[in-house]
Amino acid sequence: MTDPIHEGESEAQIRRTALYSTLAQVPAGKVVSYGQLADLAGLGRAARWVGRTLSQLPNDTKLPWHRVLGAGGRISLPAGSPSGDEQRARLRMEGITVLNNRVDIQRHGWRPVEHCG
Repeated sequence: MTDPIHEGESEAQIRRTALYSTLAQVPAGKVVSYGQLADLAGLGRAARWVGRTLSQLPNDTKLPWHRVLGAGGRISLPAGSPSGDEQRARLRMEGITVLNNRVDIQRHGWRPVEHCG
């Protein structure tokens, strides 16, 4: 039996849609790790795939790619690179402290609340 919502979409398209819709929910001033984002999007252990997919976003994307970090709050993009400098600047504009190429996940980590009922 096919899923009528995703009929005609490839598995890759479905995965990207899940990733992008989850990423769009990360609020300003909060961050997630690649692995956490994969898990929240229902993609399992796909942190590296998330990183590769986000690296292919168009330059004018409205998705908050800058809110996605490596494990432990590490900024994966190199300091001094245009995209790395842009990520740090965007995070700071949202009130997120970047120290030694890291963000305090305990302070700034996104913890979505599941609603029951």
